[in-house]
Amino acid sequence: MILRIKKLNPAAKIPARSTGGSAGLDLCALLEQSLTLPAGGRALVPTGLAVGLPSAETVGLIFARSGLAVKRGLALSNGVGVIDSDYTGELQIGLVNLSDEAYTIQPGERIAQLVVMPVLLPALEEVETLEETGRGSGGFGSTGRL
Repeated sequence: MILRIKKLNPAAKIPARSTGGSAGLDLCALLEQSLTLPAGGRALVPTGLAVGLPSAETVGLIFARSGLAVKRGLALSNGVGVIDSDYTGELQIGLVNLSDEAYTIQPGERIAQLVVMPVLLPALEEVETLEETGRGSGGFGSTGRL
């Protein structure tokens, strides 16, 4: 399986795994100068990269870097970014600063991670009823706290 990566800007950094066991490829900010996100602030940060996913049965998922999220409050503004198999435009990372302090993103800083995963593409069938289950339509909190 091959993930094709295109630099849209010569200064862009090709993503890499930090360790041999890393699932995600680190994505870096393509900035000419540092960018300060105030507490509660949001920004769309370019990477200067585009990708060609291996097939229509794969999806690229962009996740927050856990260290930035837990230690600094820097998370993805949309929770998880979804890269469809037919999208070949620039990967841009929507970030939000959930902390009560400003955070400054440095040029070239690792700001998110990309994971490529298989995706199921089932045929759709409209039905009048669904099979009964023990949970049924019980939603949020319906299975108890512990």
